[in-house]
Amino acid sequence: MQLTHVTAAGGGRLAVRESGPAGAPPVVLIHGWAQTGAVWDLPGFHAHAVDLRGHGESDDFGDYRDSARWAADLKAVLDHTGPATVVGWSYGGLVIADYLRFHGTANVHALVFVSAITEIGRGRPGGETGPVMRAALPGAITDDAVMAEFCQAMAPVLPSGTVGELTAAATSVSPKVRGELFRRDVGSADVLKAVDVPTLVVHGTQDEVVAPAAAEYSAALIPGAELSLYPDTAHAPFLERPERFSADLLRVAR
Repeated sequence: MQLTHVTAAGGGRLAVRESGPAGAPPVVLIHGWAQTGAVWDLPGFHAHAVDLRGHGESDDFGDYRDSARWAADLKAVLDHTGPATVVGWSYGGLVIADYLRFHGTANVHALVFVSAITEIGRGRPGGETGPVMRAALPGAITDDAVMAEFCQAMAPVLPSGTVGELTAAATSVSPKVRGELFRRDVGSADVLKAVDVPTLVVHGTQDEVVAPAAAEYSAALIPGAELSLYPDTAHAPFLERPERFSADLLRVAR
């Protein structure tokens, strides 16, 4: 794994973790709320796993509430990597929607939404949450013990070592950043309807962080999108069902 940095609009640096052979299908991987790019492990791909602003090895900078800033961050990464399949987990799906709003599908071969929201705000169907997320907020924003409980509950079948890594990543993100990511109100129906690249929507049927209804909403709006529901799977399909997820990703990545 090679760690590099790209400069985003506003001058902040975003960390990008590059791994895999150069000749493999290129993928840009966007993690979820209060995580880092280290959450991904996808052998067989030329992977570029981003640390979002304020997370992991990236700088804490700028306005976390402005869709244009999130779009500019992903554009900076794609300008660095070149065209790729873009994969967004959980909050990462909203970052993809931000990008689509301002840049369309420029430099995007295909899209994969994984247990993802594409909207945020009260009553937004593309951001419908489940009981685990509702129980965690607002406590997990400032209380590391509540955050640890959330990391355990998001995917209960994960081994304790993996849960420990998720918890360490989450508690390393400042309460300011944890909170700012939720102080947004964004609808995305228009940008989803305009998607013109192959799109896969993956969601666990037992996800209690982001409701499966959010995936059904996105898949219904995106022209030609494929909805792949994983039975007996919670909020982290790529960790809970890695072989199936890699096979699904390989079908769309090129």
